[in-house]
Amino acid sequence: MNRLLPGILAMAVIVMASNILVQHPMGAYLTWGALSYPFAFLVTDLTNRIAGPAAARRVVLAGFVTGILCSLIGTQIVGEFGPLVTLRIALGSGLAFLSAQMLDVAIFDRLRRHRWWVAPFVSTLVSSTLDTLIFFTVAFAGFLVFLEPGNDVSWAAGPTPLLGIGPVLPFWVSLAAADWCVKIGLDAVALVPFRIIAGKLMARVA
Repeated sequence: MNRLLPGILAMAVIVMASNILVQHPMGAYLTWGALSYPFAFLVTDLTNRIAGPAAARRVVLAGFVTGILCSLIGTQIVGEFGPLVTLRIALGSGLAFLSAQMLDVAIFDRLRRHRWWVAPFVSTLVSSTLDTLIFFTVAFAGFLVFLEPGNDVSWAAGPTPLLGIGPVLPFWVSLAAADWCVKIGLDAVALVPFRIIAGKLMARVA
């Protein structure tokens, strides 16, 4: 358990920070949470590399529990437009996190014997895509309005050019596309700290 404590604490901090930062917009399509949340995959991958998939899954579950607690607190805080966290956002966030992180663990473990960058890059690329699809679909897609009939998400369905320049699609698709682009960009950037931290930790274990 002591070996997992740094990973659990790091995951909990990232999840809590992301739940706070997601309340603050950054431009037309992003929130500040988009810059912090992707590092959860870095924590998962580092734990997987150092301690194996079983340990990584425990760290993911710790993050999942933290996310649930943050969502429960958020549902009790009422902002200008209602609760800070709606049922659909809480459900989408939980499903996306658990599904994507567990997929990340499985893919990383499958690719761990390839060149050092293959497992963290591919696993995060695929799992980040799944994370984005699940969260934004569950939270904002019009055909899932039955999940929370009292939550008006019509603003997210408004027809808008994709990221302001592409084909006309529901606004939430632009939100998802912007979020995905940030995740993939940070996936590539995170390879540097992954290489450095993993190398140092592996040397200690050896």
